[in-house]
Amino acid sequence: MKVVILGCSLVGAEVASWLDSDKNEVSIIDSKESSFSRLPKEFKGEKILGMGIDVPVLAQAGIEGADAFLGLTNSDNTNIMAAQLVKQRFKVPKIIIRVYDPERAKAFGEMGLNIICPTTIIAEKFKQFLL
Repeated sequence: MKVVILGCSLVGAEVASWLDSDKNEVSIIDSKESSFSRLPKEFKGEKILGMGIDVPVLAQAGIEGADAFLGLTNSDNTNIMAAQLVKQRFKVPKIIIRVYDPERAKAFGEMGLNIICPTTIIAEKFKQFLL
């Protein structure tokens, strides 16, 4: 499977590493060179330095042949904008993004984007623990 990941955050690096070790074709995009240091030394995927909402950067990462796109930056706006671009322009079949703001997560989920909201998930876990 060909996967493009936007954001070499802790989560992005972990997912990229897992996918790479499972023999998938992985490209990871980040705007900071230092973020790639989160990847293990044995990572064989492609590291792309740039903004993930720029079409040439996405093209360099192989978005046109991608099976999946993951938006895992720490910026809700960037993840949402990139997901909309990838969905509308490149027709990537599987798209999922992280959105911290629960209201935005709900709104964009209702618009058809696949969202994971860590804020809501963690709050629910705390409620379960307390109850």
